[in-house]
Amino acid sequence: MPLIGYARVSTEDQTPLPQSQALKSAGCAEIHEEQASGGNRARPVLARVLERIGKGDTLVVVRIDRLARSLSHLLEVIERLEAKGAFFRSIQDPIDTGSPQGKFTLQVLGAAAEFERALIRERTKAGLASARTKGRVGGNPGLRARDPAALRKVRLARQDGYMERLNETAQDWVPHVRRLRPDMAWEDVLRIINGPLPYDRHWTQSRLLRAVKAYVRDGFLPAEVLARAGRRETDDRLPAIVAGIKGADPDITLQAICTRLESMRERTPRGRTSWQPSSVKMLLERAERLGLLD
Repeated sequence: MPLIGYARVSTEDQTPLPQSQALKSAGCAEIHEEQASGGNRARPVLARVLERIGKGDTLVVVRIDRLARSLSHLLEVIERLEAKGAFFRSIQDPIDTGSPQGKFTLQVLGAAAEFERALIRERTKAGLASARTKGRVGGNPGLRARDPAALRKVRLARQDGYMERLNETAQDWVPHVRRLRPDMAWEDVLRIINGPLPYDRHWTQSRLLRAVKAYVRDGFLPAEVLARAGRRETDDRLPAIVAGIKGADPDITLQAICTRLESMRERTPRGRTSWQPSSVKMLLERAERLGLLD
């Protein structure tokens, strides 16, 4: 079974070479390196690896913290791999989802995470109950008094929190919006964005528009992306969608584009639901003639 290595360093001063050597020694013929913070879940290299990994493949890391800094993120990645019939292995940790022992370790970790969440909930409830018995009311006094300064402070804090959450997912949608808008309708942009994402991370059009407006307001995206999309000829729609997928990942294979189009429930030009590389190649050639490919 193919072993696919993933090596990550946090800063430019660090080198992934020791990790890559360890992964090569473990039998990884394909190794992907990335420089990014472990707390950032929206890592482009990791996202591409998880998208391309196939049934029977094994994602290998030197240590768990090279993949995830939190148990919830680790479990999320492993669930995505299991949904594809792939496995996960950490060289220096007792986790190998391809073995019974590794699966048992993973189950223990999942149970520990759920137990920790339950403890936090119980401690929170107990703390609130104790405060109420002592006559203390939770909340900000300024908010209860509707003080304008307090309200403004909370509003700014919420806005900052919202932008931080958007920044964690920016790699999922910002490149597509920047490249495809306003030439493509929001409905098609949304389908291209959601194509490689697991269902629980899918965007709705209203949520995407809110995010785009926030980025335009803060200068992270040009205002032109919010302009009304021009009318496109029906025959140009599929070439535009295929060009959008290719533009996001120039190295993507024809078969991978087929898989993406099927996940988007796009029908072939002949009305079938099963895509073939030859059909995708034809659309890419048409997209090039239309000037839709860089």
